[in-house]
Amino acid sequence: MTATPQWRIPQAPSAVDFAADLLGQLRALRNESNIAGMARFGISSEGTLGISVSQLRVLAGQLRALRRARPEFVHQIAAQLWVSGVHEARILAGLIEVPSLATTEQADSWVSELDSWDVCDQLSKLFAATDFGYAKAVEWAGSPQEFVKRSGYVLIAALAVADKAADDQRLIAFLPLIEVGATDERNFVKKAVNWALRQIGKRSPACHGPAVAAGERILADQAESSAARWVARDALRELRSEAVLRRLGLAG
Repeated sequence: MTATPQWRIPQAPSAVDFAADLLGQLRALRNESNIAGMARFGISSEGTLGISVSQLRVLAGQLRALRRARPEFVHQIAAQLWVSGVHEARILAGLIEVPSLATTEQADSWVSELDSWDVCDQLSKLFAATDFGYAKAVEWAGSPQEFVKRSGYVLIAALAVADKAADDQRLIAFLPLIEVGATDERNFVKKAVNWALRQIGKRSPACHGPAVAAGERILADQAESSAARWVARDALRELRSEAVLRRLGLAG
């Protein structure tokens, strides 16, 4: 088991210098063995240091007080971390960025540069907390680019979990988009489509029935697609499980 590093919070006066200090700490932890292991799980080795997300979350937690006290400063630090191109620095940028300060232009720029599913999935938690999350989910899900499209569907999954105040119908409205995306044979996309369908279906009793019906339509209407068959069957298996039905009060 990799020991948790002893992160040091920089005392730099500028966001550029602060980010540079953090990057120095990250680079000092480069682990070739971990990089090779991450590659086996489909994570790009380009700019990767081999630092786990759990370790990065510890650092993000230590920066939480600064984020509350100086959100604009942390917003600038996140931007510097992102432009570094370092894989772990980009995950950290998503962890510390201030949702209320994130812009649609920034979101589009960051998503267009994605090359790994783990950075993509971390950013979805950030963008689910913005006021443009729903619009971007629809826009990105329609993209031909693999990781942009994945971002759209992962964002739908994140919204289904994180936006507890939303009316269920707002999430149910994503189901036609999921049916359209189910035939995409690209592994990172079809897994995200499946994830979105499952998360909507598990959200509430009101969402469960429409999600199951969407899965059944995918099987009936798109049976010629191996991706669609997998998306629907895997989602329906979970949504019809005793555990899910019991949690939603639908068992028996």
